[in-house]
Amino acid sequence: MTDLPPTTDLADFLAHVKSGGPIEGGSQHHRFMHGAAQDALRIVADINTGYRTPEEVRALLTELTGKEVDESVTVFPPFYSEFGKNLTLGKHVFINLGCRFQDTGGISIGDGTLIGHGSTLTTLNHHVDPGRRADMVPGPIRIGRKVWLGAAVTIVPGVTIGDGAIVGAGAVVTRDVPANVIVAGVPAKIIRETGFGVSPD
Repeated sequence: MTDLPPTTDLADFLAHVKSGGPIEGGSQHHRFMHGAAQDALRIVADINTGYRTPEEVRALLTELTGKEVDESVTVFPPFYSEFGKNLTLGKHVFINLGCRFQDTGGISIGDGTLIGHGSTLTTLNHHVDPGRRADMVPGPIRIGRKVWLGAAVTIVPGVTIGDGAIVGAGAVVTRDVPANVIVAGVPAKIIRETGFGVSPD
């Protein structure tokens, strides 16, 4: 492909990702994604360099996501995101140290959710065909309200976690998790119900 400047804008890119269409290697969508990543990496470097007050962290997260981050949100740096503009944080969300969010495919986190340190949320798969390995297929992650992810949880593209669920430390979540259950293991499996529901707010 010729090295043309990208003509895709953010709205077009997000609409393409939401449709589930592949991000083809070398395409304008691919080039836009890499350009946006440079902006995100700059903001993330600001978050992770030196001490930042909670207010400063939230201001930088607002810049990263392009959305107002509620004053009830707490994020303990270091925090990593390679895109930022497809990340939505609800109210009273807590994200512990060292979490990595690959949000290009879309990550939404519901109110009151807790995310343990060192957790990784990924929203892009590479194409299974070796001849198209540079192509990426987006799959959004949706985390409900008052979910608790233990330390070092990994969630793969396309997974939804229901309200009130608990994911045990070190779990790898490869399929949807119903509301109000506890899952653990690799791959994560249901252990039991929590015995508690999430009341409507």
